[in-house]
Amino acid sequence: MLAQNTLNSVRTKLSSTYVLAALLAIGLVVQAPLARSVAASARLQTAVTIFAGVFVQAVPFLALGVAVSGAIAAFVSPALLRKVLPRNESAAIGVAGLAGMALPGCECGVVPVARRLTDQGAPGSVALAFMLSAPAINPVVLIATAVAFPGEPGMVAARFTGSLATAVVMGLIWSRIGRPAWMLPRGRGHDHCVVGRTRWEVFTEAARHDLLQASAFLVLGAAAAAALHVLVPPSWYEHLAGQMAMAVVVLAVLAIVLALCSEADAFVAASMSALPLLPRLVFLVVGPAVDVKLFAMQAGTFGRSFAIRFAPLTFVVAVTCGTIAGLVFLGGAR
Repeated sequence: MLAQNTLNSVRTKLSSTYVLAALLAIGLVVQAPLARSVAASARLQTAVTIFAGVFVQAVPFLALGVAVSGAIAAFVSPALLRKVLPRNESAAIGVAGLAGMALPGCECGVVPVARRLTDQGAPGSVALAFMLSAPAINPVVLIATAVAFPGEPGMVAARFTGSLATAVVMGLIWSRIGRPAWMLPRGRGHDHCVVGRTRWEVFTEAARHDLLQASAFLVLGAAAAAALHVLVPPSWYEHLAGQMAMAVVVLAVLAIVLALCSEADAFVAASMSALPLLPRLVFLVVGPAVDVKLFAMQAGTFGRSFAIRFAPLTFVVAVTCGTIAGLVFLGGAR
């Protein structure tokens, strides 16, 4: 068993190395013609500048989050969290929501952690509250938000409050309406903690997995931010900025489609400077709670019956909580 796990780990690392080498080779080949194309177009120069700005700003926080996420996978047991949870389910939901502050990591990495919590006997509502809060209110995400929005401390407070409220409200709702039959039986989830691996192997595997996945979404997000600046006419932003309700809905849907990592989404939101703060806040609250990649991961981890019920409800709650938090901390119209 140990030998097989080691062989699988080596194969995975070799595959990642081959992919990175191929991408590097492609980059070297297209570097010269791409540079000439960019130099010949002012719009492409603007797009490249925005892409680089978003990407470079986000990378340090992404790397920090990935390192902490790997350390958690290697050294923190879900059993420890389960032991400190109150027996009262409602109180446990609140504690689980706040516990997300202590466990930085991308939302992709917290789904299997939530699965492990349910596997070890934690109520589903408690595990789900933790799953929603951890990627949205941890220190890495909050610091990244503060850096992305300098001079706007209300954005940090509003994101923290809106995201925590989303997690707790969803936990309380699920404790009332959730059914065990909607989730896959215990033991079906996947995680990085395979028997026979050392802590260092678990750390490197978890960090590698999260880095590759989160980096891919960061590239897509930065590219989308650049495209929005270059391809969308300024009049559209002006029209959307004057229609607050429409702007909130559009950015909430955009958060689902872009499926950004929570450690980098603040920089993409900050790049949408033509829009008011409120819809951009809703973008930041909705993204870590529900998007296309999370729906796929939740369907694979907890079952499709769970995902088709949980995701739409989470979307409504996240938009509502984000909007209320914006009205309280940002004054709504900014």
